[in-house]
Amino acid sequence: MSKQNWTTENIPDQRGKVVIVTGSSSGIGFEAAKALTNKNAKVIIAVRNLEKGENAKSKILSENKNADIVLMKLDLADLSLVKSFAEEFKSKFNKLDLLINNAGVMIPPYSKTKDGFELQMGTNHFGHFVLTLKLLELLEKTPNARIVNVSSSAHKYGNINFDDLTWEKRKYKSWKAYGDSKIANLYFTKELSTRLADKNIKVTAAHPGWTATDLQRHSSMFEFLNQFFAMKQDQGALPTLRAATDEGAKSGDYYGPDGWQEWRGYPILVQPNALAKDESIAKKLWEVSEELTNVKFN
Repeated sequence: MSKQNWTTENIPDQRGKVVIVTGSSSGIGFEAAKALTNKNAKVIIAVRNLEKGENAKSKILSENKNADIVLMKLDLADLSLVKSFAEEFKSKFNKLDLLINNAGVMIPPYSKTKDGFELQMGTNHFGHFVLTLKLLELLEKTPNARIVNVSSSAHKYGNINFDDLTWEKRKYKSWKAYGDSKIANLYFTKELSTRLADKNIKVTAAHPGWTATDLQRHSSMFEFLNQFFAMKQDQGALPTLRAATDEGAKSGDYYGPDGWQEWRGYPILVQPNALAKDESIAKKLWEVSEELTNVKFN
């Protein structure tokens, strides 16, 4: 390859920047948080399980005693707790340079969030939708702020059924519901970047390719295949990190691995499928999200 592979070496110094990474106690969220602390950012590890968060924090500090890490509790499956996280964050910080919406659940058995959403759509989309809107005023006040939404190549299975978002009328298919939540991340990226076009905030997206993470614990097949196909987590975090820090990135850009099927490799600009680019669906999902969460974009 003539072009240089993009790695953490390419991340500019992040000194003075305040960063939130949701779901960063393990997997690519953890690796992204670690890489950004190594580049001198102040990183908020925003996680549901504080014990796992403490372990992640200790692990980062054991490798970098100067790492500036703050642990905060965030449960995306309960919108009242998402709102209280945002309020607590705003009371402690007067800026937010980078919000990485990374947390997610993948192919669990059927269940619902506190607010009655199907768990994957509720956590992966609605939770991050509310979190982002509640933090927007702070992002707007911060020069060159950025929002990164972590999607998945599984968005290709996504095709949102607005008449049955909670899967009460159909037989539940966890893979299909996961794909729906991941295409929702791309619609959110699209519509949010349109709405923030006149603001100084970039909105980008990324997907990690095939990376071995804790997310796959509900699939024995995946756990088996991981040993042959999957990238390590630090490599899987690179598309997210490029979407978060590449100074050449533009709003709406989507990063993924450069290898076959975008399964593995180094991060480059990639394209989602045609359905994910549908502006009318993106707009509809936005309106439905405002209505169902009762959180409005000002």
